[in-house]
Amino acid sequence: MSDIIILPGIGGSGETHWQTHWERSEARVRRFKPSDWDRPDLEDWIAALDRAVAEAEAPPLLVAHSLACLLVAHWQKASTRAVAGAFLVAVPDPASGAFPPEAKGFAEVPDGRLRFPSLIVASSNDPFGSVEYAQERAAQWGSDFVEAGALGHINSKSRVDDWPEGRALFQIFAAAAECVSFATD
Repeated sequence: MSDIIILPGIGGSGETHWQTHWERSEARVRRFKPSDWDRPDLEDWIAALDRAVAEAEAPPLLVAHSLACLLVAHWQKASTRAVAGAFLVAVPDPASGAFPPEAKGFAEVPDGRLRFPSLIVASSNDPFGSVEYAQERAAQWGSDFVEAGALGHINSKSRVDDWPEGRALFQIFAAAAECVSFATD
């Protein structure tokens, strides 16, 4: 099985975030480490993701939340390193009034197909990005799409804890992505 790299958004996904729960429960899960979680710099975050992928023994699975979903799209244009797939949760809309100004460097989002399997999971009431925006990104990126219901931004405030429904979606996605990844090697 592939390593799993957790890619939090701004703030680094705190102690009660589902990404932190997943990281604590799986030995093969680790978190990428940019220089600053609160003042994201696109080039720094791309370099941090590239380092994390380079450290994996085999193409890893990426588990991105919020701003890190946009990071994945930027990174895959800047790097040729292989990943098995990307699980993208709560893709934010840079045109939304809720989009953080400190993340403006991520706003020019690449719209071509991602070069690896991907799944976008969206909430029907996410203040940072509508379901329609997430569906548009899924179409542009060639991603599969799942609407997870009314879960807000699918973060700590959503109180999903370990997010068992998300974990089940991830396990299905990971099994399919690894089959695709290994079949093309």
